[in-house]
Amino acid sequence: MAKNYKDKIRKLLALAESPNEHEARAALLRARELMAEHKLSESDLKDPENKSVKRIMTDITCSKRRSPWVIQLSAVIGENYCCQAYRSRSKGKQTFAIGFIGLEDDVGICVEIFKYAVDCVSSKIRVLKIESGGYCAEYVTRLCNSYGYGFTNGVKEAFRKQNDEKEQGRGLVMVMPQEVKEASKDLGHAKFRARAAEQIYSGAYENGYEDGKEFNPARRLAEA
Repeated sequence: MAKNYKDKIRKLLALAESPNEHEARAALLRARELMAEHKLSESDLKDPENKSVKRIMTDITCSKRRSPWVIQLSAVIGENYCCQAYRSRSKGKQTFAIGFIGLEDDVGICVEIFKYAVDCVSSKIRVLKIESGGYCAEYVTRLCNSYGYGFTNGVKEAFRKQNDEKEQGRGLVMVMPQEVKEASKDLGHAKFRARAAEQIYSGAYENGYEDGKEFNPARRLAEA
């Protein structure tokens, strides 16, 4: 019986891609009703073989002084791609490595988008370092971190706006799969506190925020 209504929802979602706007909207509305009735998320409709949970550790690192905004950015990207971001640090080290936990279909995409977002910030930071070459290292570091935090919050705002538009258009908003929540229980949940987050230069932050709002993951997905 469970398989029958899941198949029906999948067919309705397929109809929701129809070029006929009336048919597409009616199909999507019915799919959402059934998903609400049976308490299903989009991830529950995936094939069982694609529902294995994977952990991927990236090669992106940071510390409380060097690019601390990376931690917050990983959380924002992970949440919006149904994955759980986490950080790992070797004993006695100050540097954190960033990883993600998610369903096999989701986590690879999440990692690609995260790397793309970090690349966007890093490109701008290289320019900032050139432009502020005559200033002291402390000032340049704060300037770059301010831009990074601004970009991160801009990306967060961009995702919020997209999700609001989906809700208004009755599109499907992504939900963290239960399998991922279970696999993430063993992670530490201590907050990451960096002094850099309290030492913000407003100009650099605002520039980052505006750039972050224009962040377009579709570009990286198209390249992939």
